[in-house]
Amino acid sequence: MTGRYRITSKLLLSGFEPFLGNGINPTEAIVSALDGDQIGGVDGITITGAILPVDFQHGFERLLEAYQCVQPDIVLMLGLAAGRPGISAERIAVNCDDSAPDNAGCAPHGSPIDPTGADGYFSTLPIERMVQALKDHGYPAFISNSAGTYLCNHVMYAMLNHIRKTRVQVPAGFVHVPASHELAVSAASSSSPGAPLPSWAQSDLNAAIKIVIGVLGEKLA
Repeated sequence: MTGRYRITSKLLLSGFEPFLGNGINPTEAIVSALDGDQIGGVDGITITGAILPVDFQHGFERLLEAYQCVQPDIVLMLGLAAGRPGISAERIAVNCDDSAPDNAGCAPHGSPIDPTGADGYFSTLPIERMVQALKDHGYPAFISNSAGTYLCNHVMYAMLNHIRKTRVQVPAGFVHVPASHELAVSAASSSSPGAPLPSWAQSDLNAAIKIVIGVLGEKLA
């Protein structure tokens, strides 16, 4: 043990491609920016990023491929919740797909993610500490009790389900981020703009997720 961190700590960080008419997904930018970074110096957490397709058939397949390749000590999944004003740490994922079409045109209606799986799985990340750390740094954050029934919930449930069934001790969970300024401007410039989206600078989104990862490093100490 060196300092607060184990020398070989590895974190798998996932985000998504753009979806549902959004030309930008800030989670894709976060993952691209942080991929390969080390939080806490050379003895800290090494981040490996994975960008997932917004596709019920292949989204979790891509995440699982990355998980099996990296063999991480912890998994942090990110998604966009355009319209939410702050970072939201998801408490639970439910065993249900029910949504608008994904990028491949698939629109499930109440289908179980795993017919043999539990009704739901709670995040195994320290979500209270994550939220408090963000607030301490001046970033709006809260715990969410619904990850929806779209791809974000799907991959959170599928990852926690896989971890439970394989009986490994790998903490995992999901965090939603608000729109970036770029996405908000793009939405306001569309042919059918609605109310302006609450938004953050992309640099603040990146910094906030680094704070979350720092808290996760403490969990691994």
